[in-house]
Amino acid sequence: MIVVLDTNVIVAALVAKGLCHEVVVRGLGSCTVATSQPLLDELEHTLRSKFALGPAGMAFLEQLRLRVRIVEALPLGSPACRDADDDVVLATAVAARAAVIVTGDQDLLVIGRFGDTDVVSPREFLSRLSS
Repeated sequence: MIVVLDTNVIVAALVAKGLCHEVVVRGLGSCTVATSQPLLDELEHTLRSKFALGPAGMAFLEQLRLRVRIVEALPLGSPACRDADDDVVLATAVAARAAVIVTGDQDLLVIGRFGDTDVVSPREFLSRLSS
């Protein structure tokens, strides 16, 4: 299964060893995790601006880049999300032909499905992996 993990899920996984941490570990272990350069840039920016991104954080980003499939997210034909900044997540999923986007962002979750991609919460994703 191809999965796109939204930036908020990855950041939450780094901050605490809870639900999102399990999503990242299990996602990387059993799925193809896809991302795009804009999402990687957003992740690095968030980690630098909101958290003191030190050597451990940089090492994590390098390891993440090695373990994910990076796709070219082309702009969508028209805005699809009520928060236009989230369209890049949808565009990444389209480019990757992802089955699932995992996010905690209500602006994305309210969509539920975009094309062939389900938009689910971290809890729902773990439930799907377990079944």
